[in-house]
Amino acid sequence: MALAETPERQHLSRRRRLRCRLQAPLDVTVLRSGIPDTMPGRSVNLGEGGIAAVLAGELLPGESVAVELQLPAAAAPLRARALVRHQDKLRSGLEFLGLTPQQQWTIRQWIGDAADAETAGESSPGINDSRRTGGANPRTVPISPSKKRRPLTAIVLPFALAAALLLLGFWWRWDRGWQTLESGLMRNMSAGIRPEAHVPADVMQGLIAHRVDPEYPQAARPLNLKGVIVLDVVVGRDGSVLETRALNGPDVLAQAAMAALRWWKFQPYRINGRPAVVETTVAVEFKP
Repeated sequence: MALAETPERQHLSRRRRLRCRLQAPLDVTVLRSGIPDTMPGRSVNLGEGGIAAVLAGELLPGESVAVELQLPAAAAPLRARALVRHQDKLRSGLEFLGLTPQQQWTIRQWIGDAADAETAGESSPGINDSRRTGGANPRTVPISPSKKRRPLTAIVLPFALAAALLLLGFWWRWDRGWQTLESGLMRNMSAGIRPEAHVPADVMQGLIAHRVDPEYPQAARPLNLKGVIVLDVVVGRDGSVLETRALNGPDVLAQAAMAALRWWKFQPYRINGRPAVVETTVAVEFKP
């Protein structure tokens, strides 16, 4: 016979079902045409029912994917199946499917710790004086001007600003480290590989299997920059982009175009029946 939950247990259950902000690297793998496609990204928030994330590619609502997420202070990454419930540009909302009891406990435990950490700074001794006076009206107790407490905002605001600056610095270092790691991997992949042929742009256009449209840079809006950026691209035997080089245009637009081209995927170009490393050109248009 199931026991009815007490008000304390119901309150605890509702609190642990909340979503908490979480910025951590994750990988999402989707199976398309029998070929697994792994998209790296970053989580935005996490709950027991699902996760919101920003990915380096687009998913389709209703697709079934595999998620691998590294929770802070967790020994092993969280691996689970999920269903795509929402997709807006590169932002995705995923619903977990078939979590094990151990995985559910891990997520609840992490959310509970995160919620406790957020609310710990909000509590301050002396807010509710009626607990120490047995429910008496605190206005009946005279307080001298020299002993008046400062407003709660004056106490919490400096700590909140310091925490925000600390989180901003941590995110900046993590983002720079991720970009450095990616650029190093691209250089290692392309080192010592020479294209075997130059393929016309219209031919490679028909071999595109996955593309990511570049976002218009915020830094280019004050100057109202626009135009077509032409890129020289080296495509590997597996269809991945090994190297990109902008041939024209402002640097801010060229960097945005090269960042998007790194996630493109082509069908392998074959020479005499075997996949080959080829060179081609890709044109990307930017409008404010």
